[in-house]
Amino acid sequence: MATVKRAVVLMNLGSPDSTEVKDVRRYLDEFLMDERVIDKPFLQRYLLVKGIITRFRSPKSAEAYKSIWTKEGSPLMVLSYQLQQALQQQVEEPVAVAMRYGNPSPKKAFDDLAAKYPLLEEVILVPLYPHYAMSSYETAVVYAEQMHKKGNYKFKLRSIKPFYNAVDYIAALAESIKPYLEQEYDHILFSYHSIPERQVLKLGNKNSHNLTNDDCCGSDPSTSKYCYRHQCFETTKLVAEKLGISNNKFSVSFQSRLGRAEWLKPYTALRLGAMPDEGIKKLLVVFPAFISDCLETLEEIAIEGRHTFLNAGGQEFTPIPCLNVQPEWVKTLAGWVTQIREGKKEMLLETY
Repeated sequence: MATVKRAVVLMNLGSPDSTEVKDVRRYLDEFLMDERVIDKPFLQRYLLVKGIITRFRSPKSAEAYKSIWTKEGSPLMVLSYQLQQALQQQVEEPVAVAMRYGNPSPKKAFDDLAAKYPLLEEVILVPLYPHYAMSSYETAVVYAEQMHKKGNYKFKLRSIKPFYNAVDYIAALAESIKPYLEQEYDHILFSYHSIPERQVLKLGNKNSHNLTNDDCCGSDPSTSKYCYRHQCFETTKLVAEKLGISNNKFSVSFQSRLGRAEWLKPYTALRLGAMPDEGIKKLLVVFPAFISDCLETLEEIAIEGRHTFLNAGGQEFTPIPCLNVQPEWVKTLAGWVTQIREGKKEMLLETY
């Protein structure tokens, strides 16, 4: 094992260490002080986060985490380690786990790998975010790069590109949805994590974006490769085509809005309250922006969203689990690792 030259690090969002308010507040402080999450000047961000948001949000968030916490701990953490174990069974490279916020950090993962495999030459970072957004994919990659540079490790660090339109990812996502289409349903809602509109406009050519058009900036490849909104609609279109879902049977919305700024629309919470009056009584909800089930899927939608929909007159509400450790998804990840081992590096970012 000491001769291992390549390893894999799966990088997810992270989670508080416990549901105690102090741990939740520490986690939220780290998360929301990230300049790529709340993209405002430091002092303004500090006063907003430390003085207002975490002070009042931490107790409420702690209760939300309690509603989904398991005996094993945070669902996101449990599922991340399960994915590590499942992938490890299919690849020869050592597989580690890191989180953007909380524990374990990329530094912890890098240190452990460097100590165990002194001849390690390359680490492949797999950010578990299919779509490019500065507050998810970008911050994960940049943070890992910073930790790598500070650590002065002997191995190179390479990252998997966003895979929102990768054929095998689309196939795995479609496979996870397919069994739920066998039941009677009126509509399937593709609910993505939202981001402020200003963050979309910051990346690429601002004039290429059209926030009222589903394709957004699709005609400008130099911009669409950074455009979260375009990529969400593209994933939806490809999955719907793969499953043969007619255009009138699905739609896109965006969840988890924070603050008063304009975020990507339509808002999931508003759509869930309006759909029953539109004749949608039996609803399926899928979360393509999330690889692992977490607070945003299990509490915000599966609990709170269900309540909103049923109280508005809905009859059946079915959230579809994330990819988690779905066999086709694990097989897809293993295939990517194998391709990299064989020298097919088209899916990788440049070397750092």
